[in-house]
Amino acid sequence: MSTGQQQVEWKPRTTLGQMVLSGKINSIEQIYENGLRIQESEIVKHLLPDIKSQVVHVGIVQKQTDAGEMTRFNAVVAVGNEAGWFGIGKGKASQMRLAIDKATNAAYLNVIPVKLGCGSWECRCSQHHSVPFKVSGKGGSVTIEILPGPRGLGLVAGENIRSLLKLAGLKDAWTKTFGSTNTMSSTTKAIFNALRSTYSVG
Repeated sequence: MSTGQQQVEWKPRTTLGQMVLSGKINSIEQIYENGLRIQESEIVKHLLPDIKSQVVHVGIVQKQTDAGEMTRFNAVVAVGNEAGWFGIGKGKASQMRLAIDKATNAAYLNVIPVKLGCGSWECRCSQHHSVPFKVSGKGGSVTIEILPGPRGLGLVAGENIRSLLKLAGLKDAWTKTFGSTNTMSSTTKAIFNALRSTYSVG
């Protein structure tokens, strides 16, 4: 693969960024174990080169101003490396592309570790293919429960929820949702909060 396709060279603006680029910090786990705050999306891209982003929702907000109607876009983007790291972000801008870029950047800065395991009594293997125990999260009017599933079950969820769980690294799980799951920004937040509790509960 040619390196000619590389992005613009990253020049870190923070001490943490400089430590990552110089190799003093070489894993995202080190950052979380030391409670450091990520302020540059490039840090995440550098330490998780296989991270992917997915546009979850783009909405149009019409606002009445003295000069007439003003159209703004708001976007929700999720990022994950399909192996235990997941983040969500929101962005607003007058252009759709800018709103998506802002949301993507925010999602990188919001990346959290997701504890994977096998909490299924039907399976009890030692592989990291599901959640280690039942977790739930709330976002707006939406509540989601993620229950450990046996290996080979797959993700029992609606298409949107399934793609977000896959992004976080889950392969098998049952899900239950309560509330209006059509509101993707609330649903995404509920999933984020549920996955975040894999560490805070355990």
